[in-house]
Amino acid sequence: MDKHERLGNALRGLPVDRPPVWFMRQAGRYMTEYREVRSRVSFLELCHTPEIACEVTCQPVDRFDTDAAIVFSDILPVLSAIGREFTMEKGIGPRVPEPVRTEADVKSLVRPDVSEALPWVPETIQLFRKARPDTPILGFAGAPWTLFCYLVEGKGSKDWLEPKKMLMCEPHLAEHVLGLLADVVGDYLQSQIDAGAAGVQMFDTWAGALSRADYERFALPAAIRAFERVKGAPKIFYSKDLSSILTIAKKTGADVMGLDWRTDMREARELLGDMPVQGNLDPIALYGPPDTIGDKVRDIIRAAGPRGHVFNLGHGVLPTTPIEGVDAMIAAVKAWRWD
Repeated sequence: MDKHERLGNALRGLPVDRPPVWFMRQAGRYMTEYREVRSRVSFLELCHTPEIACEVTCQPVDRFDTDAAIVFSDILPVLSAIGREFTMEKGIGPRVPEPVRTEADVKSLVRPDVSEALPWVPETIQLFRKARPDTPILGFAGAPWTLFCYLVEGKGSKDWLEPKKMLMCEPHLAEHVLGLLADVVGDYLQSQIDAGAAGVQMFDTWAGALSRADYERFALPAAIRAFERVKGAPKIFYSKDLSSILTIAKKTGADVMGLDWRTDMREARELLGDMPVQGNLDPIALYGPPDTIGDKVRDIIRAAGPRGHVFNLGHGVLPTTPIEGVDAMIAAVKAWRWD
């Protein structure tokens, strides 16, 4: 099987010779090649320059021969598109200097033309497809709820006080903003498919901040609304706190469920039925010895079964991850064969 057939079959629940493998934060600081590029440009300059973003997207494909690339970008440019600039502060993370807290703030948001406001990622995808035609590329975006968290809080948080206060105290405002984000996210994902992405992943990173009831009332409808705008390629839904919402996550309209490392693969399979899955090795496992990594990889593959499984980490690779651990994971997946 070539890479396109292997990934396409796995995402659609069709037979494969072995699971395809890629991993989240595939390009990043654990690679010397990436650190060299970052020594020359800022993170946002990298994201907004398709030629450099394509170079970085290629790095792990060339180093590890993964079965897919994921375009190098970030989830937060959607906030700039709707009228709120953000910064990336070293050692602190993202900041939104003008968070959305009031009705006037909400009214100041805009509904952009995604092709004009967010052109960089589709352009990067097009460049990658010309540079590495043998390897499929995936696009992605943040889910409306996760983007709402940063937009309203203004920065990262442990408890997401301000976003949750808006849900509780001014739900009509929250639903309006979530609806706007859903439409923009959906159009953004579609633009990536139109550029040639073999599939797209929506990250609802902060789903675990909500109770199941609040997720079902606020975040789920926005995720559904976003995915309803996306056609033409498989849609992957991922949350790093999936266990609390796994039984309702299928309602998002996703074709594939990305599993975090705390979700038991066998239990997920029982709950999801024939729905393809992705995951779910603990990223910290890559710090272990190669034999242990191999054992964990094979356990996950056996539990997932022969159809509809894309091997991945349960969250992003960490900046200090040893290259040898990544090599061991990739080798173990590639050595597997389904009879």
